Amino acid sequence: MTDFEGLKALVTGGASGIGRAAAELLAARGAEVAVLDLDPSSVEKPLVGYRADVTDDTSVREAVAAAVAELGGLDILVNNAGIGAQGTVEDNDDDQWHRVFDVNVVGMVRVARAALPHLRNSAHAAIVNTCSIAATAGLPQRALYSATKGAVYSLTLAMAADHLREGVRVNCVNPGTADTPWVGRLLDAAPDPAAERAALEARQPSGRLVSAAEVAGAIAYLASPLSGATTGTSLAVDGGMQGLRLRPVGQ
Repeated sequence: MTDFEGLKALVTGGASGIGRAAAELLAARGAEVAVLDLDPSSVEKPLVGYRADVTDDTSVREAVAAAVAELGGLDILVNNAGIGAQGTVEDNDDDQWHRVFDVNVVGMVRVARAALPHLRNSAHAAIVNTCSIAATAGLPQRALYSATKGAVYSLTLAMAADHLREGVRVNCVNPGTADTPWVGRLLDAAPDPAAERAALEARQPSGRLVSAAEVAGAIAYLASPLSGATTGTSLAVDGGMQGLRLRPVGQ
């Protein structure tokens, strides 16, 4: 497909995992793509990488400006940069709560704020935020992370309402547990990584983790001009975790 031919896209957290998969897919479908990341050293052509810290407004504004200048405009923002957290409400101190909200929620605000003046000049402007199944389903040991993703979900709806009449569509993807480097690190730190992986896979009705490529496909769907009537929507990419209640195998 070449539905992104001539369009310019910016992907945050685009050096690895879901962000990298999304950036590469958009490029394969015709977009010119810039990646913002804390460490863009692994980014290779046709992608172009810029260093940015989403917790630093100056860093974000400078990187977005440089990327837009390089691309010659901006049509699509994939707001993907984020970090994880484990524990109940008793397990994370105030500093960690502030840190994760600063990255996962305010970081998206900073990037969108810097990108919107450029997106308003596009005939096909779209923002896709990376949310999570944690925004809509109660998951154990994810209180802080879930709170941030709940905020991202609400933020997506508010942004969609605010910017629709400016020609900017805003949607989000809600992945289930994805097979990404961050999840890999969690598994490596578990007492029994194989058992932990099996438990995460069993939690999803599909019986396996979501791939980064599958989330990227959903991001591309929402960002594409072919989806011009879609805004204020969350798209689950979770192997059926949110909506399905399958009987155990053999019953």
